[in-house]
Amino acid sequence: MTTAAAVHRQLPFAVRFEWGLDGGRAIASGADLAVVVDVLSFTTCVSVAVDRGAVVFPYPWKDAGAEDFAKHHGARLAGTRGGGGLSLAPSSLRDARALNRVVLPSPNGSSIAYELAREVPIIAAVSLRNAAVTADWVAAELPPEAVVAVIAAGERWPGGSLRPAVEDQIGAGAFIAGLAAAGRGGFTPEDGKEGFSPEAEAAMAVFNASEPRLRDALEECSSGRELIGAGYPDDIEIAAELDAGIAVALLRDGAFRRP
Repeated sequence: MTTAAAVHRQLPFAVRFEWGLDGGRAIASGADLAVVVDVLSFTTCVSVAVDRGAVVFPYPWKDAGAEDFAKHHGARLAGTRGGGGLSLAPSSLRDARALNRVVLPSPNGSSIAYELAREVPIIAAVSLRNAAVTADWVAAELPPEAVVAVIAAGERWPGGSLRPAVEDQIGAGAFIAGLAAAGRGGFTPEDGKEGFSPEAEAAMAVFNASEPRLRDALEECSSGRELIGAGYPDDIEIAAELDAGIAVALLRDGAFRRP
């Protein structure tokens, strides 16, 4: 008999999709790779930074130990948007004169990656910028039977509960579509795994529907309108740079960096 826990883990599918930290923990149990997607803005920031050769340390949001953590790792601590330095605005990382080691807390993607690092052997930060190159890396480097858990970070309602954010579903779908194009996620009866879970297929369908007007989708979704209203339209432009990223961002030794 299939238990509720097994159902929520999306067994026996090889490519899975869920939302937030709780969903990520469910589908990442036993996975070979967890993919965290936070398009506006953590994983887009990571892509921009890693493209420049920097390393990015994830860290929980509003944690009092962040400054000491940054000092311990010889890294700069990113602040809030509009503070004049490094922040969750991707443009701040792109425009920085020098960029080497950065601690980048965030309430969603960064916190999820930090927590899952204790449970999953490999974690990748994926945005629309590096979805294709990361899918190609998976196809080239991981065995065909590898289980991939894709986690859309989502946002938060004022009360703290998860707000599913369509931009993260689009970004997750872009990566899953890349896996499909690379021939991953197929049915493998010899090891008892099936291919894409229905949740993963749904995310891929959302990306395919959004791709022809990708920038419009990011500008017009709730999170995009929130950023534009706050004065950060550049965040949308950089986030919409589909497949412009050149580097895979893997969490190793506590930081996202190139393989």
